[in-house]
Amino acid sequence: MIKKAVKKNRLKVIMDETEINRAISRMAHEVVEANKGAGDIVLVGVIARGVPLAKRVANVINSTEALQVPVGALDVSLYRDDLADKGKYIELRKSDMPFSVDGKTVVLVDDVIFAGRTARAALDGLKDYGRAKKVQLIALIDRGHRELPIHPDYVGKKIPTAKKENVAVELLEVDGIDRVIIK
Repeated sequence: MIKKAVKKNRLKVIMDETEINRAISRMAHEVVEANKGAGDIVLVGVIARGVPLAKRVANVINSTEALQVPVGALDVSLYRDDLADKGKYIELRKSDMPFSVDGKTVVLVDDVIFAGRTARAALDGLKDYGRAKKVQLIALIDRGHRELPIHPDYVGKKIPTAKKENVAVELLEVDGIDRVIIK
């Protein structure tokens, strides 16, 4: 019984700080290349861990393209289709979108894509800020098990998982450490 409990609490580190930084750099360059520059791009991080990821992607783009890519933060809580189930557990946070998305290429940024429901909620929430020319999606981790036909355009790492596993992205800005773990 004790061995099972110890084994259950072990963490499997999937990405460390170096691997996360490499993935962010690669995805930032892929965004610029796919869009033939970054002039019309705005980054929108899904609160909570999508925001620091979006800022990191913007920093890479800003340093290579010599421009400032705007970064916003979007709370998708009220746009979720499982609000009735999770309503009392959802913590509302303030979106910060200091720009219009009209005519822009919006790159949504999130830490993990799983069923696709958070990305769908982000798409619904985004329309409150204007009509984007195009919307693309970055996910640091794609763990599969999609329930909706939504797939990221840019992926840091694809990790095959069991549905019961929990994939956690921990970021320095939020958690004090950069790593991706399976619990």
